[in-house]
Amino acid sequence: MALAKELMGYPLISERSSLVSSHFKKKTQSTQFSINSFDRRKTKSGVVSAISDDLVKTLRFATTTGDKKSDEEEKAAVKFKVRAVVTVRNKNKEDFKETLAKHLDAFADKIGRNVVLELISTELDPKTNLPKKSNAAVLKDWSKKSKTKAEKVHYTADFTVDAAFGSPGAITIVNKHQKEFFLESITIEGFALGPVHFPCNSWVQSQNDHPEKRIFFTNQPYLPNETPEGLRVLREKELKNLRGDGSGVRKLSDRIYDFDVYNDLGNPDKSSELSRPKLGGQEIPYPRRCRTGRHSTHSDKEAESRVEKPLPMYVPRDEQFEESKQNTFTAGRLKAVLHHLIPTIKASILAEDFADFGEIDSLYKEGLLLKLGVQDDIFHKFPLPKVVVNTLQESSKGLLKYDTPKILSKDKNAWLRDDEFARQAIAGINPVNIERVKTFPPVSNLDPKIYGPQHSALTNDHIIGHLGGLSVQQALEENRLYMLDYHDIYLPFLDRINALDGRKAYATRTIFFLTRLGTLKPIAIELSLPPHGPKHRSKRVITPPVDATSNWVWQLAKAHVSSNDAGVHQLVNHWLRTHACLEPFILAAHRQLSAMHPIFKLWDPHMRYTMEINALARQSLISADGVIEGGFTAGSYGMEISAAAYKSTWRFDMEGLPADLIRRGIAIPDPTQPHGLKLLIEDYPYANDGLLLWSAIQTWVRTYVDRYYPNPNLIQSDSELQSWYSESINVGHADLRDAEWWPELTTVDDLVSILTTLIWLASAQHAALNFGQYPYGGYVPNRPPLMRRLIPEESDPEYLSFISDPEKYYFSSMPSLLQTSKFMAVVDTLSTHSPDEEYIGERQQPSIWSGDAEIVDAFYGFAAEIGRIEKEIEKRNSDPDRRNRCGAGVLPYELLVPTSEPGVTCRGVPNSVSI
Repeated sequence: MALAKELMGYPLISERSSLVSSHFKKKTQSTQFSINSFDRRKTKSGVVSAISDDLVKTLRFATTTGDKKSDEEEKAAVKFKVRAVVTVRNKNKEDFKETLAKHLDAFADKIGRNVVLELISTELDPKTNLPKKSNAAVLKDWSKKSKTKAEKVHYTADFTVDAAFGSPGAITIVNKHQKEFFLESITIEGFALGPVHFPCNSWVQSQNDHPEKRIFFTNQPYLPNETPEGLRVLREKELKNLRGDGSGVRKLSDRIYDFDVYNDLGNPDKSSELSRPKLGGQEIPYPRRCRTGRHSTHSDKEAESRVEKPLPMYVPRDEQFEESKQNTFTAGRLKAVLHHLIPTIKASILAEDFADFGEIDSLYKEGLLLKLGVQDDIFHKFPLPKVVVNTLQESSKGLLKYDTPKILSKDKNAWLRDDEFARQAIAGINPVNIERVKTFPPVSNLDPKIYGPQHSALTNDHIIGHLGGLSVQQALEENRLYMLDYHDIYLPFLDRINALDGRKAYATRTIFFLTRLGTLKPIAIELSLPPHGPKHRSKRVITPPVDATSNWVWQLAKAHVSSNDAGVHQLVNHWLRTHACLEPFILAAHRQLSAMHPIFKLWDPHMRYTMEINALARQSLISADGVIEGGFTAGSYGMEISAAAYKSTWRFDMEGLPADLIRRGIAIPDPTQPHGLKLLIEDYPYANDGLLLWSAIQTWVRTYVDRYYPNPNLIQSDSELQSWYSESINVGHADLRDAEWWPELTTVDDLVSILTTLIWLASAQHAALNFGQYPYGGYVPNRPPLMRRLIPEESDPEYLSFISDPEKYYFSSMPSLLQTSKFMAVVDTLSTHSPDEEYIGERQQPSIWSGDAEIVDAFYGFAAEIGRIEKEIEKRNSDPDRRNRCGAGVLPYELLVPTSEPGVTCRGVPNSVSI
């Protein structure tokens, strides 16, 4: 026993035998236990010793009493200690309640209310047919280290196991304290196979709140049918715990993942005007979100009651923002809170228009509060001590003073130019709607009985003079005509949108011509209204200006296009396609894939924070009277537009970058090209850089999938994998589950394609659509999120006021001062990287996230490739032949540059939809 202790790293008591010790060292120099890092199939049968057979033989030689015992009995008779090093992450700032609980736990720990751990073997005990277990062990020195200010605190716990224990596979934990704690990792030291790692990254709740033992598995990946016998029951039990039973109101400390419809966006109990339709179901199809179980409203039994900020929305505890992320988000939210106070001081500013461009500039130079002269008034309205008010005043001086958006950084007037308007369609914040014109004039897919003739009002005469001498047919054949088409998505809603106070919109189509230099120029804009209005107003075509009046009309037409574009970008491409449509796959992953499953380990960093940001969006962004309704043209019909897009145009099989480019006619398959595609707009920064990242992700995923699924039978027989994909579709996307376009999951290629698409959407696609919102949209004239007036025609009463003061009319059409400032505050927050951001090619605990050494090495290779891509993008941004990203006053395209500093940087590709 003493000898075993020494060999496991523990000091011997004084009577240890130097003879035995020296004999052991000679005998075991070259017989250290080792385990193949991947090939579990070779080691899953037979008993794996916790210490080597040579050690048992040595101990038998040294301590034999003449009794004959089996190897198993010999090993069981040998007890030795192993040590757990447990890393707990502290909060940097605690409130009074948390500090008090911490002190009480420190005291309670001294009298036996400890954190208790138990080590579970991968093997069954042949006598009991249950998993082998260590003794229960407590974390040491919790009380002594309770005042430690370090971010991470390391504790130890000592286990006693016998030599026949086998390999550790799991640890159970009971937290007998009052307060939860964040468990980052556990490392077991003392086994002959070397350190055993448990990456945890989870909150461990008090036994008072959650009596069940928490289960954590080692970093060794196992397919379901390869699960060691000792872990099979625990694997199933943990998944069952995470699924819950579909009933009850969720507590914030719960770890239960379940599905529900979007029935919590409205607040009918507060006002009938705040009632909103349920999204999800046959009537209005929509993806599912995380179930909270809150009670229904009194006014509408199908609507779930609201939780208003600052109270938190439920998401499973481990999905909530960590401290630095929360601090970053809260700081941005404070701006929006102050905006809501302003109307109580100066209500008249709600309708106040900008007088000129200089007033917009003052938001960056002076800040909103100073510009309005209400900063002092606001803080003196608070019922707070004077010293507190003075502190708030001082700290808020720069709070509503905005950074100058990047769009103004190189050329203040660039946004006015047609070439910049066109460039942003392929290198701006919404580069995913541009499509090749295949038929001219364009044709609508809407029902002509309801929405009028399907053909556009555009004619050859409108564009022929802008085609560089080509005929329209030649331009089509040479792939030189492109379009932003928002006709069908907006037209069904225009009657209702235009009846809203302060909202006016068209359904727009914009035609672009691809020049010989590879740049685009807008050559016609079609503005459509519902057909049952005055005939002369239902469809109108605006062409590039020829005089002063037509120049102002053209600028207003471009503003309406940008407003259409901003709405589709936010409600469809950004929110629907990257936030809402991913959540079902994330919910199903936690419910159906064990933490041991190799695909869960691959997908895990790409799920971080998504459920929390989606819950916050339901609370204040996409909710009734929320930011999206208040700031975008569609108003209270915004989410119905999002749902219409989900029903009519969203297809998972078209969400991967190559498929999307082909669908939009921007690319054609070409096996001779590096990515198997030929881009018809060669200098298309989003697509050029996106294909680099897509290929790197695809190569990494294929390397990973090939490792665990050497033949397709393993995919078809993987019960967890099939359950995950099935539930993602049949429950998470239940309203579209019968669509024929869902990819099958039967082959390695199927799995690689599905996972590459998901990781692309969570990382690069979301980054391209999100982190430029303030740099491009923070200057509202560049991308007005809403318009308040239509463009007058000569017969309209407003036409004279337009002619007499076109600049005043222009600003009266734009968002008001308050609308602009509120919008800027929100997109500033949404465009911000937090200090704890994890970028593509990075992982928490990069060397131990998987116990498969070859896969860890492959990941480092993936990270190196991401680094090479970053250098290539930087090189492209300095290439003068790439006119859509390099030139006088032209912004470089950096939205797909993989890394970034914290803050609003207009670059950086996080692993996940984290904001």
